[in-house]
Amino acid sequence: MHTLPQFLDLIDRYAAENPFPASPHELYEPCDYILALGGKRLRPALLLMGFELFSDDFAKALPAAWAVELFHNFTLMHDDIMDAAPLRRGKPTVHTKWNTTTGILSGDVMLIRAYLQLAKTGDPGVVLELVNTFNRVATEVCEGQQMDVNFETRSDVSISEYIRMIELKTAVLLGGALEMGALCARASKSDAEHLYQFGRLAGIAFQIQDDLLDTYGDPAKFGKQVGGDILQNKKTLLVLKTLEIAPEADCLELQRLMQTDAGDPQEKIAAVRAIFDRNQIPALIATDQQRFQYQAFEHLAAVTAPAGRKEILQKTVAELLERER
Repeated sequence: MHTLPQFLDLIDRYAAENPFPASPHELYEPCDYILALGGKRLRPALLLMGFELFSDDFAKALPAAWAVELFHNFTLMHDDIMDAAPLRRGKPTVHTKWNTTTGILSGDVMLIRAYLQLAKTGDPGVVLELVNTFNRVATEVCEGQQMDVNFETRSDVSISEYIRMIELKTAVLLGGALEMGALCARASKSDAEHLYQFGRLAGIAFQIQDDLLDTYGDPAKFGKQVGGDILQNKKTLLVLKTLEIAPEADCLELQRLMQTDAGDPQEKIAAVRAIFDRNQIPALIATDQQRFQYQAFEHLAAVTAPAGRKEILQKTVAELLERER
C-alpha cells in the first residue's frame, strides 16, 4: 500500500510528464504558476486512495487525478478574481501578478485541459461515468460559490443553508474525487456511493473544524491569521449558531460588531470571542463537527474493500479532521 507522500510523488511525476504547451506562454505560464504555489494536492491524492482500495494499476487513475487538481486550481484562480484577493498562499494571485483577463482565460484553459485528462482514462464507458460525475460535482461547486456570494448581502442566513453551502463549495469535490477513484477501478456502484458520502461528510466536518480553527486556532499550527473570519465579518457557523441560541443582548452586540470596521483588530476579535465563549459556542460547534465525522467514517466502514487497504485513506482523513487548535 502507498503512503500519502508516495501518492503525492506519483501525482507530481505525472504532472511533469504532462506539461502545458509552451506557447502561447501568456496563457499557460499562469497555469504553471498557480500549480506551483504549494497546494497540498489532497484531492488527486484522495482519488488515488479511492482507486487503491480496489486496484493497483495507477496508470488508469492518474489522468483523472490530475483532472481533479486542474479543476480545483481553476476554481481558485477564478475565486481570487471574485474575491479581489491579492494573495494566494502568500504569493500574488494570478490576476494581481498579471491581470484579470489573464486570470479568466488561463482559468478557462485549465478547465478545458481537465476534460482532456478525463478523456485519457481509457475505456469509453469509464470515461462517460467520470465525465458525468465530474460535471455533477463541478456544477455543485459553482452553486456553492454562488450561495457564498449571496450570503454576503443577506442577514437571514440559516444554519442549514450554511451547511449546504460548504457542502457544495468544498465537500462535494472531496467526495467526487473518491467516487471517481472507485469508478476508475470499476468498483461497484454501492462502493462508489459510500466513498462519495465519506468524502462529502468528511469535507463538511473539515470546514466546520476550519471555522473553529480560524477563531480559536494556534497561528503557528493553523497556517494563517487567527480571527480573519471575524475581521472580514463572515457569517461562519459560529456566528450563525450564536444568533440562533444566544440571548438577545449578545445577538445585538454580535450584529453590531459585524457591521463595523475594526479600529483595533485584536480588540474586535476578543469581543466576538467573548460572546462565543459565554454562550459555549465552541463546544456546540465541535459537537456538530464530530457528528459529521462519525457519519463519514460509517460510510468508509461500509465499503467492501479489505481493512488493510482502507488504512491510509482512513489515517489521512482522520489527521485532517483532528488538527490541533
